[in-house]
Amino acid sequence: MDIDQLRKELEIDEGIKHVTYKCSADRLTFGIGHLVLPDEPEYNQPVGTPVSADRVTECFDRDVGTVIAESQRLYPQFDNLPEEVKLIICNMLFNLGLPTLSKFKNMQAAINDRLWDQAADAMADSRWARQLPNRSGRLIERMRAVI
Repeated sequence: MDIDQLRKELEIDEGIKHVTYKCSADRLTFGIGHLVLPDEPEYNQPVGTPVSADRVTECFDRDVGTVIAESQRLYPQFDNLPEEVKLIICNMLFNLGLPTLSKFKNMQAAINDRLWDQAADAMADSRWARQLPNRSGRLIERMRAVI
């Protein structure tokens, strides 16, 4: 799995901030979409607290490790999928979380059958696609282009 490529894509889709801020769900966040957890040192700090580049990288690496492990759990054949499909799944899982992505049953079935157009159709037929048209549009088109 090309972690460097995934990071580049997520930096575009999530942004990267070296200060804490409130995300759209009103939760304290920093770095590349890292939600601050209660056991983390940034938890009780005010919005705008600076976060070092090393800390951003540390949290991103941990978050991506979780995303890959969850992707492997959701898609048992994950490691054997085309690289592009793995990147798309991880991007979606990073954005949506496992509970939500696991509800994409038609997408999951299509990927398991290696039917990339059907997977793209299932992605397009979702609230996620309507709520995030730019991000979803890019990922849907990339899924359609998989050979």
